[in-house]
Amino acid sequence: MRHDILKQQLFAAAAYPLIVFPLAIIWHLGLFKDRYMTFGYFEGEPNIAIGLASMVIQGAVLAAIYPMFRLGREGYGKAIKFAGLLGLFFWTSHVLALVAKQNVPQAGTFILMETAYLGLQFGLFALALGYIFRGEGQTSITPA
Repeated sequence: MRHDILKQQLFAAAAYPLIVFPLAIIWHLGLFKDRYMTFGYFEGEPNIAIGLASMVIQGAVLAAIYPMFRLGREGYGKAIKFAGLLGLFFWTSHVLALVAKQNVPQAGTFILMETAYLGLQFGLFALALGYIFRGEGQTSITPA
C-alpha cells in the first residue's frame, strides 16, 4: 500500500511541472507577453531554468502533502478542495504580495489575469490529482 502512495506522489510531482510549465510559457511569454511587460512583471529576460526548478520543487511539495489532507471526501472532490486551498495560498503569496510590494500599473487587470491563470493552473492540477489518486481510501473486498 505504501508503495502505491509513493508511486502516486511521484506521478503527481511530475504532473505539476508538466502542466504548469507549458501553461506558464504560453500564458506569460506567449499570449499575454506584452500585457505582462506593461505590468512590469518581468525585469529583463525571465530565467526559464529557475522558473522550471521552482515548479519542480512546488510539485514535489504539493505531491508530498496531498495524501496527508483529510478533507472529508475522496477522489476528484478531495483534489478540487486541495487545489483550491493551495491555489488560494499561492494567489495571496504570488498575486496580492506582488501588488503590495511594488507599483503594478493596471493592478486590477493584473489581479484578474493572474487569478484566471492560477484558476486554470490549479484546476488542471486538481484534475490530475483526482486521476492519479483515484480510488484512494477505497478498500477492495476479495472473496475468501
